[in-house]
Amino acid sequence: MNDMASLDDDRRYKAPALEKGLDILELLATSSAPMTLTAIVNQLGRSHGELFRMVQVLEFRGYIEQDPSADGYLLTDRLFSLGMQRPKTHSLVEVALPVMRQLALDVGQSCHLALHTLGEMVVVARMESSEQLGFSVRVGYRRPLVKAASGAVLYAFQPEDVRRRWEQMLSPPLSDKELADWRVHADEIRQRHVELTPSRFVAGVTDISAPVMRGGVAAAALTVPFLEKLGPQVSQEEAAIKVQTSAAAISDQLIDSDSRI
Repeated sequence: MNDMASLDDDRRYKAPALEKGLDILELLATSSAPMTLTAIVNQLGRSHGELFRMVQVLEFRGYIEQDPSADGYLLTDRLFSLGMQRPKTHSLVEVALPVMRQLALDVGQSCHLALHTLGEMVVVARMESSEQLGFSVRVGYRRPLVKAASGAVLYAFQPEDVRRRWEQMLSPPLSDKELADWRVHADEIRQRHVELTPSRFVAGVTDISAPVMRGGVAAAALTVPFLEKLGPQVSQEEAAIKVQTSAAAISDQLIDSDSRI
C-alpha cells in the first residue's frame, strides 16, 4: 500500500470537492508555464466534467487567472496575500522593514526577506538601494531552496524533522549524493551563521544571507544580492557582517514582539 493510500485510509473525514480544488492549486503552484484545462485534467487524472466547474470557481474567486498571452491558467498571488496577513508574518515584516532600510543604506545595496513555502523560498519584503546602480528581486519571487542562498539558510537552521519534511517537498528531488552534499553544506552554514555564494542566475552578484531566528529556528532569511560595482563600496566581508548584525537585530525585536502578545 502506498503512502497516499494509507493516508486516505487513516483520514476520518473526506471532502472530495475541496480536494479537487486544492489539487488544482497545488498543480499550478508547481508549474512554470500556464496550463490549459485539458493539461490540468490529464495531469490530475480527472475528467473535464469533474474539474471544469472547479476551475471556473477558482477563477471567479481570484485564485487563478487566464494568461492573456497564452491559452492556459496561472496561479495568482491571492494565496500569497492571504498568507501575508497572518499575524506572525505581518509582524515579522513590520519589524524587519526599518532594519532593512538601514541595512540598504549601510551597504549601498538592496536587500530582501524570504520565507519557506513548499520546498521553495519566497520573497515577502524588499528594500531598494538608494544607489543608481543596483540589483533587487520583487516581492513574490521564488526559487527552490537548493538554488538560493536564502533557501540554504532557511534549511540550515531547522531541526532534523523539519529538514526531512522539507526535503520531501523538493522538486525535482535530489539524488542521494546531492542530498548528502546539501546536508553537509547546510551544516557548514549553521557553523558560520552566514552564507556567501555567487548567484546562479545573475553574473556579478554574490548573495549574502543570514538567518532571522524565532523560537530557536530560522523564521526568515535576510539577504543582500551584493553587486560588484565601480567606485567606493563596502567589501563583501563588511557587508556579510552587517547582514548578520541586521538579522540578529530583527531576531531580537521579534522576541520582544512575541513577549508582548
